[in-house]
Amino acid sequence: MPARPSDLLYPLDSRPGIAESSFAAIQHVLASFVGIITPTLIVGGVLGLGEHIPYLISMALMVSGVATFLQARAPFGVGTGMICVQGTSFAFLSSVLAAGFIAKGKGGGPEEILSLIFGVCFLGAFVEIALSQFLHKLKAVITPLVTGIVITAIGISLIKVGMTDLAGGFKAPDFGSPENLMLGGLVLVSIIVLNRSSNSWIRLSSIVLGLVIGFVVAAFMGKISFNNLATLPMIAIPVPFKYGFSFDWAAFLPIAVIYLITTIESTGDITANSIVSRQPIQGELYMKRVKGGVLADGLNSMLAALFNSMPNTTFSQNNGVIQLTGVASRHVGYYIAAMLFVLGLFPVIGGILQNIPKPVLGGATLVMFGTVAAAGIKILATEHLDRRSLLIMAVSFGTGLGALMVPEVLAQMPKVVQSVFGSAITTAGLSAIILNAILPKEAANEEEIIVSSEEAPVYKAAS
Repeated sequence: MPARPSDLLYPLDSRPGIAESSFAAIQHVLASFVGIITPTLIVGGVLGLGEHIPYLISMALMVSGVATFLQARAPFGVGTGMICVQGTSFAFLSSVLAAGFIAKGKGGGPEEILSLIFGVCFLGAFVEIALSQFLHKLKAVITPLVTGIVITAIGISLIKVGMTDLAGGFKAPDFGSPENLMLGGLVLVSIIVLNRSSNSWIRLSSIVLGLVIGFVVAAFMGKISFNNLATLPMIAIPVPFKYGFSFDWAAFLPIAVIYLITTIESTGDITANSIVSRQPIQGELYMKRVKGGVLADGLNSMLAALFNSMPNTTFSQNNGVIQLTGVASRHVGYYIAAMLFVLGLFPVIGGILQNIPKPVLGGATLVMFGTVAAAGIKILATEHLDRRSLLIMAVSFGTGLGALMVPEVLAQMPKVVQSVFGSAITTAGLSAIILNAILPKEAANEEEIIVSSEEAPVYKAAS
């Protein structure tokens, strides 16, 4: 696609003024803020990390700031040189929780749980770093069909987490109470109404505003306490591997599979970013930019694990902000990075966010996780779904979601098998990859016979 700077107020290499850059950066921060902090809030709540959550939120924001700067700056070819906002990835959530439960099952406390999570995420990042150099070959294995199946499985498997929070949270004494359902429903309805607004900025901030509405109502209901804020330090100091470093193969393998999938997902996000930034989407410059961006994704995830945060990825929602604002200048990325870093510098922000009631968080995450599943379905809808594709989808969803719904099916298997294949994402992903590789593709001109409801044969040529 030829560059058309006239379509943009500020093209890629322009330098907007401080006021313009700050305003555009705020829109990006609003679009990505909830996505950055939510995985940490969920992991901390489900695994009982308690007092560690404010620090973990601070680290998530600070790492996202540094990672966004690297993407925009692209030093030594590491990064895209565009506004590719980096944030904590939802794709890893189920696998990270599984790793946490492995450590917890061995009698480990919060520090042992975090040690294992960050250890396997750190080593898993090498998968994406290596794959970034072989993207042209990887596309033959990880097709849109495989990617769509995995992303759909990720969204569906996480919906249970969102619904659990909406009802009050895991093992909550008031689980499913009318108050919890009302509060979660209020946030859900608020997000829907705000998202349908004709004002683009309100739509952009619908999840943030929905959380604010729920937070205020919860405060009037007496569900919020700020007693923990007094004990928090003034400044969060990044400490490499603050909780130690440990490893477990059963925890590592599902993480490695997700790194494989996010490699392709990030390629799609970078391509979309190139389109809205009026940059080429083919040729040497484009491939260099994609390789640098995916390499930065892997290095940023390694950096995240080093400084006690979950893996990072390129956020697709920020491409919409570029389109809305007309600001594609990569220099705005520096402002975004600075804002995220400063937000993470103060643990009190994490302490306040930790007090978001579970039903409020659940009302928002239910939409977010549903959006992930919808994105996967959208990818699948772009494919020609012939008999081969439908068979791959059927087996992948059947095995993946079957393991999620009936985890007892693996009760007689070794622990490592239970940990790896107990994940809907891993099972669905591996099934899709293997079947896509071994099943022969159908001939382009093959005719399929479809029987109508009147049992009369209807002939349809497969494209």
